[in-house]
Amino acid sequence: MKCKKEFDQMVFAIFYEVDPSDVKTLTGEFGAIFNKTCAGKKEEDIARWRQAFGEVATIAGYDSRNWDDEAVMIEVIVDEISKRLISSSPSIYLKGLIGMGAHVDEMKSLLCLDSDEVRFIGILGPPGIGKTTIARVTHEQISGGFELNVFMDMESSNIRAPCSDDYKVKLHLERQFLSQLTNQEVLEIPRLGVVHNFLMGKKVLVVLDGVDHLVQLLAMPKARFLGPGTRIIITTQNQKLLNAIDIKHIYNVSYPPDAEALQIFCMNAFGQNTPYDGFESLAWEVTRRAGKLPLGLRVMGSHFRGMSKEEWIAELPRNEVQQAQEIVGRNSTSWKSQGVDFGSFLLPEGDP
Repeated sequence: MKCKKEFDQMVFAIFYEVDPSDVKTLTGEFGAIFNKTCAGKKEEDIARWRQAFGEVATIAGYDSRNWDDEAVMIEVIVDEISKRLISSSPSIYLKGLIGMGAHVDEMKSLLCLDSDEVRFIGILGPPGIGKTTIARVTHEQISGGFELNVFMDMESSNIRAPCSDDYKVKLHLERQFLSQLTNQEVLEIPRLGVVHNFLMGKKVLVVLDGVDHLVQLLAMPKARFLGPGTRIIITTQNQKLLNAIDIKHIYNVSYPPDAEALQIFCMNAFGQNTPYDGFESLAWEVTRRAGKLPLGLRVMGSHFRGMSKEEWIAELPRNEVQQAQEIVGRNSTSWKSQGVDFGSFLLPEGDP
């Protein structure tokens, strides 16, 4: 339990031929063995053991007395542990994300994971600020503590609902939600509300990424059907959407400080968080002109990667907006759809 608290490790409870209530209260045969073990031990050690057993007994686990066939139980347990290990393994792409530790710490504070309440958390900020990355890293770090978890890309739902009460749209979103939650293709659901029966009383982690329509939120599971400890994270650019469903816990993602912005740029331009020797002033200049938007810093870093110092110097004096458009166009086709404007990149200070 110490490792769970200090290192956020998973604890998987298996009660083999013992009543979980006896573990919690230290009674029955289990309590007798505990008392025998405690003989001659220090009081502080005994108190720590009592607390640990009390915490273990509250974790949803497997009670061998409920299984007729132990082999089947073991197979189910192994499968469940495998799934949790896979879901909790960090992605390679997460390495080297500048400043992400502080973002995740802030999210964990808002999530209040020790509470049994059903809590909604919003991540708010402009396009390219890093909302999706923060949500994904947070999801990967904490998902092992939930019975079910899903990361749902709402932008891919292609919703253009005329109003928030569009039944067909909600039906489509609920089917899509169930498909991603179960990792199976759900071809059809007969009516709205099927997801409530599926999730009834379960502790779940849900991330709704890129919400831009109220109907996307109204189609999701209602809090009263979800189990204690459930967390729902919503990323959006629109404060009004969060206000519409009365979300109180909101993380407003801010722009990185100057030094952090330089590191983000350098990771993409040089493959390290500092400039190469002789490139210091050039890196600072490009970072300054590119602005502090993390997505833009990554794109511009990728553009300059592999260039010689002479090529950097030749690139900087060019002031045409066309150059910025060419750079952005070569690196991404999604800037306009995300509302990101690099039209002023590489314009000298004072120019309109």
